[in-house]
Amino acid sequence: MTTPAPRPGIMDIRPYVGGESAIEGVDRIIKLSSNEGALGPSPKAQAAYAAIAGELHRYPDGGAAQLRAAIAQRYGLDSERIVCGAGSDELLGIICRAYAGPGDEVLYSRHGFLMYAIAAKACGATPVTAPEIELTASVDNLLAAVTAKTKIVFLANPNNPTGTYVAASEVARLRAHLPPQVLLVIDAAYAEFVSKDDFTSGLELVDGAGANTVVARTFSKIYALGGLRLGWCYCPEAVAGVLNRVRNPFNVGAPALAAGLAAFDDEAFTARCKSHNDTWLPWLTERLAELGLATTASVCNFVLVRFPAEIGGAQAADSFLRAKGIITRAMGGYGLAEWLRITIGQADENALVVAALAEFLAQRK
Repeated sequence: MTTPAPRPGIMDIRPYVGGESAIEGVDRIIKLSSNEGALGPSPKAQAAYAAIAGELHRYPDGGAAQLRAAIAQRYGLDSERIVCGAGSDELLGIICRAYAGPGDEVLYSRHGFLMYAIAAKACGATPVTAPEIELTASVDNLLAAVTAKTKIVFLANPNNPTGTYVAASEVARLRAHLPPQVLLVIDAAYAEFVSKDDFTSGLELVDGAGANTVVARTFSKIYALGGLRLGWCYCPEAVAGVLNRVRNPFNVGAPALAAGLAAFDDEAFTARCKSHNDTWLPWLTERLAELGLATTASVCNFVLVRFPAEIGGAQAADSFLRAKGIITRAMGGYGLAEWLRITIGQADENALVVAALAEFLAQRK
């Protein structure tokens, strides 16, 4: 029996698997596997979502005009060059479909977000990685990996899953030394969490570097709207025109637009979420260090923690945590088999993680 054959390369894609949410037989689950907002979404976003229930028969605004206008006003951008999508994931995929194909290469750092390889393969392009230095993207190594086939360079800044970042001056150097025909896509999904003086989301490069830089942002992290799928990107005029031709006409649903606008406008709640992370990220990092566990210098809402074989390994630690109802994220798919990624949770959840890991390590002595 003959079946339709997919395009070459499709079956080479390893489907993305999100963080797990359930453990059989466990009543209380502490889900720290997906970098979701510890405090949940803004109450104003929840109210906006509920208020639109009676309008679900109406098509959404395909141009996301109100949301784009709000974003443009806050950041001083041109709203016509903002494109919204069903999460920044969709926008990254659209960019690949629009600018890369068979015979082309899509470049990113060794431990960059898994969706970059999936997006590249889905359009027939070849994903290429550049070595990192101390689990941080290296501008020199990225530039060294550029070839005549390179069409897109993805830079997650800060990076998921390492939590590390590249300083603004280094990002500018990367853009300056990339060939002008190479599109630099800065994936700044976690930018709102960063307080470092030498960090920017990269928006200034879109206007300052010609028609070859895009910055992607998301509502899934600090705004805690992962379940609604909402993101945006800022582009040169020509790129925005291309993306608006390729994307689906109603790619963002009305509930996502309503809740997203309300969340974006609720600056007091966003500040509360940032403050929570500013408190608990260093707290958790310090407690893990006291236990003798190495972490990266994360600036995001998660920590990446190393469990070498001599203390049982990441798989054993993961199993121990899961037995207590705590779900973290194994990093084998990123080539980081000794590491677990742990999202910053609520205060009691963070304390329970530390207590559980202390018990795990005590059993290994």
